[in-house]
Amino acid sequence: MNKRFPFPVGEPDFIQGDEAIARAAILAGCRFYAGYPITPASEIFEAMALYMPLVDGVVIQMEDEIASIAAAIGASWAGAKAMTATSGPGFSLMQENIGYAVMTETPVVIVDVQRSGPSTGQPTLPAQGDIMQAIWGTHGDHSLIVLSPSTVQEAFDFTIRAFNLSEKYRTPVILLTDAEVGHMRERVYIPNPDEIEIINRKLPRNEEEAKLPFGDPHGDGVPPMPIFGKGYRTYVTGLTHDEKGRPRTVDREVHERLIKRIVEKIEKNKKDIFTYETYELEDAEIGVVATGIVARSALRAVKMLREEGIKAGLLKIETIWPFDFELIERIAERVDKLYVPEMNLGQLYHLIKEGANGKAEVKLISKIGGEVHTPMEIFEFIRREFK
Repeated sequence: MNKRFPFPVGEPDFIQGDEAIARAAILAGCRFYAGYPITPASEIFEAMALYMPLVDGVVIQMEDEIASIAAAIGASWAGAKAMTATSGPGFSLMQENIGYAVMTETPVVIVDVQRSGPSTGQPTLPAQGDIMQAIWGTHGDHSLIVLSPSTVQEAFDFTIRAFNLSEKYRTPVILLTDAEVGHMRERVYIPNPDEIEIINRKLPRNEEEAKLPFGDPHGDGVPPMPIFGKGYRTYVTGLTHDEKGRPRTVDREVHERLIKRIVEKIEKNKKDIFTYETYELEDAEIGVVATGIVARSALRAVKMLREEGIKAGLLKIETIWPFDFELIERIAERVDKLYVPEMNLGQLYHLIKEGANGKAEVKLISKIGGEVHTPMEIFEFIRREFK
């Protein structure tokens, strides 16, 4: 066990996805966690409560999920890397404050370990029903970042990436996992701290930059972020505000300038943010597009189709937003059909259909009820169309 960390580093361990997220958060520099217990995300809370005091971090159980994300936002403005975690019902409660985090450009990581819904639904079973909510759940024009792991190792790796992206672009980042990935145990390599790339937020270089917490002195759309208690007087509000943070709620030009910058700092950096993996897509005649836990079944199904002589390929989506619609169109130009297996009645499907732009037929392979697609189910659905 490393003296600096209360768990082994520089070696593999056999751990749950939720545990991997907690360890990764600590290695990424998270020192504040606020949350409320909810299945199937409670193990993240439990692990953070165990480890954080040992690294001089703070864990608070709040009265609900609304207060949890509010506390994390406040801690971020005080200079801490902050995280909260929840599942569907709690994620719904967080939406207003996710909008506040977007509007105030607050770095914060929000983990949503998806379960079947709506309402309390099937609390212990996995689903992928929060994709649209993660992207567009809060009101108003906005953009943020949504990552989707499909393995426990990715849950670890993507958590570190979530903190880095959150700090780099001064934005909330949602890690959209699910009960299956959260609760399964797999072998995970926990790197030494010196193996991990860590990105920290830009701080004001001088008093003038500190006076413009919502300005753009570097020309990249990402303002330096002053820290409360470090000698700066900063006005932070969810109202439309100018570069100094002062409310300007009836000024159309101020609102347009602010919102376009908030959106464009994400959209213009899509090449840096959006990641994916492919398998046998180069000569594919049909494509399978999946994310999260279902991508694992989809990969095996594609291999089975190849064994049957059907030229199938896989696109595994790792970043759900910002979304690379151009990539989907390029793939659609080369294949006859795109199949989208997902654990809902069609959410990722709509992104793929928009991206395909009519150049390939897009078919949904839907499954709900808390059971992950088996490879055979995806295989049989596609093979039937070739008989």
